[in-house]
Amino acid sequence: MPFALGFAENSIQLVPDGTLILHVIIILVMIYVLNTTLYQPINRILESREKRTRGRLTEAQEIMQSVSEKISEYERSLRQARAEAYAQTEAQRAAAMKERQQNVNEMRAQLAQTIAQEKKTIEQQAGEARVTLEVESRRLAREIGSRVLNRPLSDAGMN
Repeated sequence: MPFALGFAENSIQLVPDGTLILHVIIILVMIYVLNTTLYQPINRILESREKRTRGRLTEAQEIMQSVSEKISEYERSLRQARAEAYAQTEAQRAAAMKERQQNVNEMRAQLAQTIAQEKKTIEQQAGEARVTLEVESRRLAREIGSRVLNRPLSDAGMN
């Protein structure tokens, strides 16, 4: 045991005395100095970097949102323009079909009128041909009769 007591005499004793207060003051001064010279500037730099990163990220998100809005607006206007073009094309097609039908109806009316005129002309020519044939047939009959009978025939005997 004398050996253990020998160590006890040379050992550090933790008895609070005036140096403890000095050590606490030195530690507090070091904390203050390190805080003002090292930690606060680093924290400010990190904070500004975070703000810039977050700000750039926010700015990028705003740009992306703006781009997506413009794309959707473009697509909407494109759909609207296509719809208008289709409606205009359909209106032009309907107008062309109506005009075509009118032309067909006019041509049919003209054709019917032409056919009626031609029928009338043919009937008139047929009537004239009948009259001419009747006159010619009577003349030929008289001529044939006078040759067969060797004498002239009168018109009264032909009826």
